[in-house]
Amino acid sequence: MHLSTLLSLALAIFPFVAARGNLGYALGARKSDKNCKTTTDYEADFDALNKEGGMGETKRVRTYAIVDDHYPDNQCQVASAILPAAKAKGFQVILGLSADTQTKYESEYETLSSVLTSEYASTVYALTVGSESLYREVDACELLPRIHEVRNKFGNIVKRVGTVDSWNKFQDGTADPIITGICENKDPVPGVTFLLVNAFGYWQGQNINNATATYLDDLQQAIGHIQDLVGLNTVEIMNGETGWPGDGGTPYLAAEPSNENEETFFKTGVCTALALGLDVFYFEAFDEAWKPVSKSDTGVENDETHWGAFYDNRTPKFSLDCPTSG
Repeated sequence: MHLSTLLSLALAIFPFVAARGNLGYALGARKSDKNCKTTTDYEADFDALNKEGGMGETKRVRTYAIVDDHYPDNQCQVASAILPAAKAKGFQVILGLSADTQTKYESEYETLSSVLTSEYASTVYALTVGSESLYREVDACELLPRIHEVRNKFGNIVKRVGTVDSWNKFQDGTADPIITGICENKDPVPGVTFLLVNAFGYWQGQNINNATATYLDDLQQAIGHIQDLVGLNTVEIMNGETGWPGDGGTPYLAAEPSNENEETFFKTGVCTALALGLDVFYFEAFDEAWKPVSKSDTGVENDETHWGAFYDNRTPKFSLDCPTSG
């Protein structure tokens, strides 16, 4: 299907088209051997993304934690390693703070306080507190004060502080306290004005032929609810994650992993969202062979090592340039 046809269909979901959005990538903290990436490794990541990542003049990546502790005996100091590399290579970073527990959040906050200085004011585009925390059943009114604490601490360096969550948590009202700043039996506070919405046709179990329509509709439902609450142009909204696994991934209902399907979703779903003016972060930049097999809520094992747009040797799986609208 031509991009022009997809855009015509998408206009029924998104009633406006802004300037083309910016493509960014979710970036992991470890090499294939499980060891932590160094500043030199991140520089090599940025060189590959700059050369073949299909990015425009604006070059952004996002991370998930200030300290990656997947392996407690081999923790990765993400912020201190990536920021010098990003600054040297002209990239911007949306730095994530893990915030699913108070203990982890406090540790992340303390570490960031020793790393983030005005030297990186133009390098750090935003800070996000929590990544799908609401999806993991953290209460919105528990997360909201953490976001405000980070904004109060670092707001003189970073203009944008927000959070990231699954599209349905924005659509179904779970995130309303964060958007409006209103929690029961508490004084109102300003709502959060920087939100990343994750949406995957894959995790909706869609056949590749239905994946783009599902992805765009899920985004519209989430964005539409946010705008119903606080109006147009009051919140900066991006698509925080979307993607499709390549060869070697785990099927999910009707969704089949393959490099061919990954390319199809990128060229249709991602490129259409960009053409509609959404900033999109593709999950993820590089395959991550180090990741252990995860289990879903139903006990199904999922291989999450093949979601990269690039192989782990930084070779792209396909052209990451979007087709023209013709």
